[in-house]
Amino acid sequence: MNFRIFEIKFLSVILLLAVLFTMPSCSKKAPSNGKSLSSEKGKEKKGPLGGFFSFLSKKGPKDDPGLMSGEIIATTRKGWSQPTPFGMVLVPGGSFIMGQADEDVTASVANFNRRVTVVPFFMDDTEITNNEYRQFTNSLLRDSVSVLGEERIMSDYYPDTTVWKKDFSYHNGDPLTENYFASPAFDMYPVVGVSWKAAKYFALWRTKILNDYRSKEGKYAMPSIQLPTESEWEWAAKGGKAAAKYPWGNPYLTNSKGCLLANFKPRRGNFDADGYAYTAPANAYTPNDYGLYNMAGNVAEWVQDSYSENSTVLNWDSNPVNLDAKEPRKVVKGGSWKDFAYYLETGSRVHEMESQKRSYIGFRCSMRYLGKAPNK
Repeated sequence: MNFRIFEIKFLSVILLLAVLFTMPSCSKKAPSNGKSLSSEKGKEKKGPLGGFFSFLSKKGPKDDPGLMSGEIIATTRKGWSQPTPFGMVLVPGGSFIMGQADEDVTASVANFNRRVTVVPFFMDDTEITNNEYRQFTNSLLRDSVSVLGEERIMSDYYPDTTVWKKDFSYHNGDPLTENYFASPAFDMYPVVGVSWKAAKYFALWRTKILNDYRSKEGKYAMPSIQLPTESEWEWAAKGGKAAAKYPWGNPYLTNSKGCLLANFKPRRGNFDADGYAYTAPANAYTPNDYGLYNMAGNVAEWVQDSYSENSTVLNWDSNPVNLDAKEPRKVVKGGSWKDFAYYLETGSRVHEMESQKRSYIGFRCSMRYLGKAPNK
């Protein structure tokens, strides 16, 4: 056998492979403007031989350091990804007309339309349920009594179960007062009787238990869980339909079969026309196109924003939010089981005092997505 010929053929194959592997890939996406990136930042580091033979190099760090040979070569740190938190969905960013979707029955002229932009974020697909909130109160009573005191935990953070009697005159609220938060029958129903301050503290606690776990696992911390801003909430409620009056998109309250699409008060005294006399399970009815349930009706929802009659003037048009700590009135969105249809509109807004607890106000949480969200 002629080993010389074999050696030449073998080297030829190696050189051919080297050429193929070092050629630019046709499948690699170019920037949308058609130009090539000139910076080396963010690109994979090669050894001295480069390309296909880089694995033969003995030089260069295994993991990119921040400094080498007197130069800054820091690029993206490895190991970061932002998974979707359990029970949340990703809401892509976008631009929309925020504000009143239809007539302003209050004639307050306090919710003018304006175009705003919102960046991507995660949001709970349902309102926080009784059983979810119970994990919070149980944790406080187990681990935080020495810091907060049992009296403060029960008065500030435990749901006020008496709201079912206090909110309505001459109303038989005793069965709900006794059972709504305690009974397994209502585990998947939205928690009520929770103040804005308690909802904020729940989000803080939820962030802590998530990032404590991630720290123990050697993972990077996730962004804070918090109440959604009013602009985030309204954008999410529209479900990708920028001019939607209701979360389901059309201007009607029933589907083609005449079934009501949310839990609200359709007629005087006829609360159960939609199937539920009070609240409904948090995942009842059909979700909107983002996969979010009950963005209209069931329970109204706290958002981050402080209330202002001239919010259009105060707020900027990129991720607007009003964080006036001196203003005790906080924005409430979405309408509830006791409200008529106007309050179910995506653009309607009312307010309540931050320490007030109601039988028709609950909440859900959000988390900012870092960077540009992947296209679906």
